[in-house]
Amino acid sequence: MAKVLVLYESNNRGYTADMAALVAEGAKSLEGVDVRVRSVEDAGEDDICWADGIALGSPTNLGGISWRMKEWWDTRSFDLWGALDGKLGCAFSSSGAWGGGGEQTCMALNTLMMNFGMLVFGVTDYVAPKMAPHYGAICAGSPRTEAEQEMCRRLGRRLAEWCAVYVDGVAAAHPSQASYDRAVQHG
Repeated sequence: MAKVLVLYESNNRGYTADMAALVAEGAKSLEGVDVRVRSVEDAGEDDICWADGIALGSPTNLGGISWRMKEWWDTRSFDLWGALDGKLGCAFSSSGAWGGGGEQTCMALNTLMMNFGMLVFGVTDYVAPKMAPHYGAICAGSPRTEAEQEMCRRLGRRLAEWCAVYVDGVAAAHPSQASYDRAVQHG
């Protein structure tokens, strides 16, 4: 059974927490996947080591990762070094506005995971016209529209699919076998 951790930091508005709930919902949509959702305030090293895949979410602060998310990794990294090698990872972020640095934050989160030897991925799917989580799911504020919500769910679903394929050996979980629409017109 694939194990997915959704680890996030959310500021006082809770937008990244809203995204985390949707990412978890997407991961749970694949039968047999065990999902944990933890904020950096509640997560421990045992949660990270338990997971086969980690969806990492942070608000975009000044174009980058929030200080609380960065602090979590900075203060726990020595104990986790080597333990995360080969785990799967993806990212999501909420910013104050479109163009506020959400994709840049996702890339920074992906780079953080790569430093621990994790295998990170993007999602090729378009969930709505001009809406795709290529570098991670991003939103300006809370995910209000169906397309924004689906971007979060799709990211979680894809993490669960890759965990099922690569960790559990379930070839039928490969995204190319998916019954959902992977290429909504993006013109």
